[in-house]
Amino acid sequence: MTLTVENQPDQSRYALLQDGEAIGVAEYQLRDGAIVFTHTEVDEEKREKGMASTLVKAALDDVRDNSELRVIATCPYVRSWLSEHPDYAELQQR
Repeated sequence: MTLTVENQPDQSRYALLQDGEAIGVAEYQLRDGAIVFTHTEVDEEKREKGMASTLVKAALDDVRDNSELRVIATCPYVRSWLSEHPDYAELQQR
């Protein structure tokens, strides 16, 4: 099983791919120097296996490494994930 996360800007989302098949998404909107994460979802049969955390971490790492965007989390899952990972707090303060 190969897991990858890719930014799909034409669909305003990061996709979690398992062997090339999308099994989860973290949707976002770009506005005023920020990336607003609005919704995260993983296929029901893949939940509770850390897949959503893998997706969100990879998406936030991509934002940190490849942009100057500030992160705004309106998605409850991303907001919760950020509160549990204080080492990502600087993304919300850019």
